[in-house]
Amino acid sequence: MADTHHPATAVTKAVVPAAGLGTRFLPATKATPKEMLPIVDKPAIQYVVEEAVAAGLDDVLMITGRSKRSIEDHFDRAYELEEALRVKNDTERLNAVRESSDLAQVHYVRQGEPRGLGHAVLCAAAHVGNEPFAVLLGDDLIGTRDALLKRMIDVRETYGGSVIALMEVEPEQVSLYGCAAISPTADHDVVTVTDLVEKPPADQAPSRWAVIGRYICDPAVFDVLGTTPPGRGGEIQLTDALRELAQRGPDNGGPVHGVLFRGQRYDTGNKIDYLRTVVEFACDRPDLAEEFLPWLRSFVAERDLGPA
Repeated sequence: MADTHHPATAVTKAVVPAAGLGTRFLPATKATPKEMLPIVDKPAIQYVVEEAVAAGLDDVLMITGRSKRSIEDHFDRAYELEEALRVKNDTERLNAVRESSDLAQVHYVRQGEPRGLGHAVLCAAAHVGNEPFAVLLGDDLIGTRDALLKRMIDVRETYGGSVIALMEVEPEQVSLYGCAAISPTADHDVVTVTDLVEKPPADQAPSRWAVIGRYICDPAVFDVLGTTPPGRGGEIQLTDALRELAQRGPDNGGPVHGVLFRGQRYDTGNKIDYLRTVVEFACDRPDLAEEFLPWLRSFVAERDLGPA
């Protein structure tokens, strides 16, 4: 049965796990967190925080680890830099620098050791308390026009429990994701999640609907994560905890629903997709596209022709 919404259950906090080692981007990530790699001229993690703020979440908790200090610096004031830009009357860059520190109230907690996404979320328990909360993974950037997170918050207010974002992937890709078994609801873009399988072989996947990096979690997830044994890869998996909640009723932390997302998602978790994301973002920028697109077309045309 759908929950009736009241202010005590409003989602106001976002949790952004950012403690991963970023090994796929070495040596760039030896001293720079992967979350700080730029998409054109803005670090990936700023897009994620902007998405949370756009959905009405202005309390953001970063789960960080060793060598992530530059994330904290990025969302802090940079007085000397601001003063240098002010002296030069460089208002445009001054505003860009201030934007990140004015975005939201950003808090930090250290994970200590990277023991999986579930463990990272568990580190947020003291800050979040007994409230529903959003989890946004920095590897997934969602198109600003799609308002996925806001839709997920609305679904939580209607149905209660937890809500995950699901995206249809090709059969050969299902083994890269957590995969959901689903049944329809009265809403065309909302399903009930009956089971979740982490990275199944293609022939054992319950569907082609894969879990992507946006979640609205009921606070009951903390108790489940606290007793969830390490799963795949020896890590505590958020998928395993949500699978447990999917079996429960509304009085016990359940159920779990999925929002079927058909919008724009950018995966920055590997080099090829990261490069695609940078090019797409550059082509969408009015200040860059006019010069960049003609160059890109001629560059690709020359490559297609091959050596003379």
